[in-house]
Amino acid sequence: MFISVVIPTYDRQPILEKCLRALEAQQLSASTVINEYEIVLVDDGSTDGTLDWLATHKEEFPHVRWFEQDHAGPAAARNLGVEKARGDIIIFIDSDLVVLDNFLQAHADALLQGQEKLGSDRFFTYGAVINTCNFDNPTAEPYKITDFSAAFFATGNVAIPKHWLEQAGLFDTGFQLYGWEDLELGVRLKNLGLQLIKCPAAVGYHWHPPFNLEQVPNLIEKEIQRGRMGVLFYKKHPTWEVRMMIQMTWLHRLLWGILSLNGALNENTMAPLLQWLIKSGKPQLALEIARIFLNWYNVKGVYQAYSQMQKVS
Repeated sequence: MFISVVIPTYDRQPILEKCLRALEAQQLSASTVINEYEIVLVDDGSTDGTLDWLATHKEEFPHVRWFEQDHAGPAAARNLGVEKARGDIIIFIDSDLVVLDNFLQAHADALLQGQEKLGSDRFFTYGAVINTCNFDNPTAEPYKITDFSAAFFATGNVAIPKHWLEQAGLFDTGFQLYGWEDLELGVRLKNLGLQLIKCPAAVGYHWHPPFNLEQVPNLIEKEIQRGRMGVLFYKKHPTWEVRMMIQMTWLHRLLWGILSLNGALNENTMAPLLQWLIKSGKPQLALEIARIFLNWYNVKGVYQAYSQMQKVS
């Protein structure tokens, strides 16, 4: 198989360097089914000198081919990456993901085993994603219960035959704000009969900076955007399953309303506790507690966007 690793990036040069170096350091077995691989990087209008850095260091990344576009979001960037990819297998990762040296081999082995088990290629493999804020050594982070994901198709670490992406219609570029473009494509792939095969040996470490209070306004804005994109998701696929995914149910409204005391526990009232946890060296715990009001903003964003959609229709 010929594997194309498609990576959209936007202003991520420091962690992108670690991402690309890890992919260049892949160890493939002598009897591997991988006859070639490439890294298709799509720069989504970065302003941090990403392309200049790549041009200066291109000899260090022989597998990388890069393309650029005006800032149009990850859906458009991934579509361009698929269009330019020469491989028959597409692996999607994000530019802040650092993989182990057996990453490509693990996906290839799982794809081969899936083909033998199912007798067709109507499936994709989904690797493990471990969240970390350790920039110096991201792969040292252990797996945590909060790293579990029940998503059917998420582009943080997934391998799929290219022709199924093309048949499904690629990513919907209408998802221009934060969230849901990959899971929406997953619904269309599921409708084509594709199955998910877990590939826990293909591990990626998703880096993000340690949580601090300065991030809160941006995180709130992301949750509001995710709510708006969730309603777009539901408009395309008006099912109970999607309602559950985007938290547009009375259960979610009740749950996060109770936990946040109907918004009384918010970024202002919880700031002293969060700051204390951060100073105590527990930024990840602080972030998990902050999700109480972040999810409340998300649920409110969903219902606000849904109400606006109904008025327009």
